[in-house]
Amino acid sequence: MDSRPENSPAQPLREAKLPEPCLDLARRCFAEAEAERWQLSFQVFQGALARSAAKRFGGSSFTAAQFEDYALGLHLHDLALACACSEGSESAWEEFFSQFRGYLRAAAAAILRCAPSDSTAIEFADSLFADLYGLAGRDAPSRSLFRYFHGRSSLKTWLRAVLAQRHVDRIRAARKFDSLDEPPDGEARRVREPATQQPPPDPRRGLYLERFEKALADALASLDERDRSRLQLYYGENRTLAEIGRLIGEHESSVSRNLERVRRELRATVEELLRAKAADRNGEAGFDDAQIALAVQYAAEDAAIDLEKLFNPSKLEKPAGRNPEVKP
Repeated sequence: MDSRPENSPAQPLREAKLPEPCLDLARRCFAEAEAERWQLSFQVFQGALARSAAKRFGGSSFTAAQFEDYALGLHLHDLALACACSEGSESAWEEFFSQFRGYLRAAAAAILRCAPSDSTAIEFADSLFADLYGLAGRDAPSRSLFRYFHGRSSLKTWLRAVLAQRHVDRIRAARKFDSLDEPPDGEARRVREPATQQPPPDPRRGLYLERFEKALADALASLDERDRSRLQLYYGENRTLAEIGRLIGEHESSVSRNLERVRRELRATVEELLRAKAADRNGEAGFDDAQIALAVQYAAEDAAIDLEKLFNPSKLEKPAGRNPEVKP
């Protein structure tokens, strides 16, 4: 997880370059990510791809085939959005705030175990924006925390991990500070608790789980047979993309794209069902964005399936014999 600076400074976005044989695929990735909507240049985007691949392969020594296999599993839209924010694009920042501000507050609430409307959760989540913004702009884009996002997980997963790591750091810092204030010799030592106390569990957790499980079941039932087969083969039977392609008569890259599409459609359907009133519960009001984020969080903690992986586009395992590690 690259959620904090490393010992050496990150390579500026514009200095990293892909090998010439990789540029055609990089241009296709650029188009798929719709990066031009934020006025992001191809030069900056391919630089981000180059840094991401270098992080994965331990340097610039990778082949075009290795890069293609790797790039197919990246979250290209999220990577482009992070790059555009690092470059200071106002439209990118508007979209980022619109998509992620509520999610970050809900994630902070889940980490702190408090309500999303609690001021502690709001302050904790909003404190991250300053580091994400950094000195964003064309004079110093590398100062933004976004430079540590490589697209190997979704932006939501990465942001939540950054928040979780900061929470752990705060607890450790509080304990370290307490250790400097030990009582004199001979006095009884008192075990100090971290400054952040754990409030009681969310009393509505059961409702969130019940509504989410029903919405997921209904969404899965709404898929056509071929899409359900893709999910069953990939998640239920742990088949590789190549194996699925052979079984259903598709190219490996088509399997990857179709799985991304199915996951997007599945998530959209689940969210739509959660937002709708529950007819079987006397017309109970639907969930808002923060409540949906909490429902997914609770389900991910309790469910036997990997909901994070199921709901995140492009988070695909590599074919057998390759390293399937998934990192930002």
